[in-house]
Amino acid sequence: MAVRIVIADDHGVLRAGLRTLLGTEPGFEVVGEAASGEAAVRAAVEKRPDLVLLDVSMPGVGGLEATKLLKEKLPKTRVLILTMHEESGLVREAILAGASGYIVKRALDSELINAIDAVMRDELYVHPALTRELLTARPDTPRHSEPSSLTRRECGVLRLLALGYTNRQIGEELGVSVRTAETHRAHIMDKLGLKSRAELVRWAVREHLID
Repeated sequence: MAVRIVIADDHGVLRAGLRTLLGTEPGFEVVGEAASGEAAVRAAVEKRPDLVLLDVSMPGVGGLEATKLLKEKLPKTRVLILTMHEESGLVREAILAGASGYIVKRALDSELINAIDAVMRDELYVHPALTRELLTARPDTPRHSEPSSLTRRECGVLRLLALGYTNRQIGEELGVSVRTAETHRAHIMDKLGLKSRAELVRWAVREHLID
């Protein structure tokens, strides 16, 4: 079954380009468009899409507020932010608002397709350039204490998982086997009562383990 998508951006040329791009990809169907946050919410409520591709800066209700409204009205609909803004603080706000992904407009077509595929697998996608920025950022808000239920190594694995590292990449970063990285991940999810990477990322952002 095709992934049903609503495109929300105040630039008509961009919407047309996205509609053409997604229309050529098997498994995607664009079912609606919107030029404002309010219109995006209305279109989503009417069309009940699987995914809303949403800009941050739009007339009236902006993308972050629209994300909150969409998740309140349609909790099963994923929101993927597509924007020109590359500030790590906006990434954090989008994730906390309920977005399943954040990708910048300079991304390649293939990166957008990969991002959509990822969020539809219930993963949380952040554009690689922003992932690096999140990793090195020094947040203004003090970090909470590391969760006492986790070991220091598990806290390190948790942060890498939240930043989008695969088990193989975590193993390479920490000098351990893939199986060991998988074991750490399972222990972390169990200790924190989390069921998916998306839940893990939102937990890490909320607790300021990444910013």
